[in-house]
Amino acid sequence: MSFESPLRLLLLLGVAGVVVAYLVMQRRRSRYAVRFTNLRLLDRVAPDRPGWRRHAPAAFFLAMLALLVVGFARPSAEVEVPRERATVMLAVDVSTSMLADDVDPDRLTAAKAAAGKFAGRLPKEFNVGLVAFAGSAAVFVPPSTDRSALRNGINRLAEGSTGVQGTAIGEAIATSLEAIRGLDTAAANDTPPARIILLSDGANTSGRDPIDAAADAVGAEVPVHAISFGTLTGSVARGGRAIQVPVDGHTLRAVAEQTKGGYHEATSSDELKDVYEDIGTSVGYRTERQDISARFIGLGLLLAMGAAFGSLRWFSRLP
Repeated sequence: MSFESPLRLLLLLGVAGVVVAYLVMQRRRSRYAVRFTNLRLLDRVAPDRPGWRRHAPAAFFLAMLALLVVGFARPSAEVEVPRERATVMLAVDVSTSMLADDVDPDRLTAAKAAAGKFAGRLPKEFNVGLVAFAGSAAVFVPPSTDRSALRNGINRLAEGSTGVQGTAIGEAIATSLEAIRGLDTAAANDTPPARIILLSDGANTSGRDPIDAAADAVGAEVPVHAISFGTLTGSVARGGRAIQVPVDGHTLRAVAEQTKGGYHEATSSDELKDVYEDIGTSVGYRTERQDISARFIGLGLLLAMGAAFGSLRWFSRLP
């Protein structure tokens, strides 16, 4: 925290002076009470002395003064705020290899669950869309703030959703960029702050070159965060036999590094959840310095009300 007008904090010296004056007055009152030697008469005159309650309103009042002085000095701090027009595209691989159960219960189910939780952590002002890809890519849910539509789209993801087998990472990036540029009428010429979250378990096998698609993302200033999940021992059952589908994150890493995004490896559903939460924090907000004087002034006003209530309740006829 810093202050726009730090010299105003010198007024705290005045508050300290009031504290000293109050303590001196209380000491003088104590000396006067001691000189009143007829203690039996004193008990009759003031049988119910307020004790600590006598000092509570004064304490509230002095704390209020200190807080108002701090607010007057215009404190500011780094505050996280949602990005305006921010857009996140989730691109999920729905190829056959995503049915491997080396990630519990299987790669695709784990990815769908993590995608839903990730979207739920984003500010409601964010636009979130969904792309499914295998041998081709298709927009399942255009980017919008409608979380219900997104949840329905995630639930509809299944192996073979795109109708073409393979793994088209380049097509997934290109399709996500097209969806971002179609967000609104200004997006084609003024790309909104955006991120692409790419989930896949293998190397590119069809469609355009992922490196070329990544170059387009660099031009649009849209980082691609790639998540490679699965293990080297993954397999799927086909035709009565197990087909090995080891994870291959080489292409995903290259795309992430080229676009200045992040590359992560997730070998379990719990780890994948943690990865999503880390990405959500990085793309969900921007940090800016804001005036926070209202916090101190508001708390000071609450203390002022406390001082007023204490005085009325304990030292008047208020029931």
